[in-house]
Amino acid sequence: SSNLQTWSVIAVESQARRDQLAQLVGQQKHLSAAPLVLVWLADLSRIERLGQAQGRDPAGLHYLDTFLMAVIDATLAAQNAVVAAEAMGLGTCYIGGMRNQPEQVAQVLGTPRQVFPVFGLVVGHPDPARPAAIKPRLPQSAVLHREQYHVPATAQEEIGDYNAALAAFMRAQGMPEVDWSTQVVDR
Repeated sequence: SSNLQTWSVIAVESQARRDQLAQLVGQQKHLSAAPLVLVWLADLSRIERLGQAQGRDPAGLHYLDTFLMAVIDATLAAQNAVVAAEAMGLGTCYIGGMRNQPEQVAQVLGTPRQVFPVFGLVVGHPDPARPAAIKPRLPQSAVLHREQYHVPATAQEEIGDYNAALAAFMRAQGMPEVDWSTQVVDR
């Protein structure tokens, strides 16, 4: 956005550091098992340092829009990395739990002020003995609006049979079943 390039990424390969991150994000074992974890950062520290070097205060750093721009930049860069990794036959998995304890994650990664861990990305070779399944998503009618936003009359119209589809997926994956719409409202 605006060619500010407000993102950075940290490639974490050491077992000890991946284990530390796995503890912080909720015991997600694939963080420890994969050979590489990329932690995508909203990075406003670079602009802050450039301002200091010029003896100027980059006042725009304090705007919500600037932070959103950094999150969007990190997300776009990460999605491009996912496309490239998958084109090379690698597997990936986003780790949103990186935001659960951002101060501790920042400590593990040694990030300066004005840097926020947006999410992690596990990268590795998929295990052919354990093919990955793709988690179901909301129906297209729930997320695609034509010309103007359409507000559905009922929850059933809004998400269709998504709760049942997700429960079936979780059951097939040996995961605890949750009612998605209840979980979303609870969170």
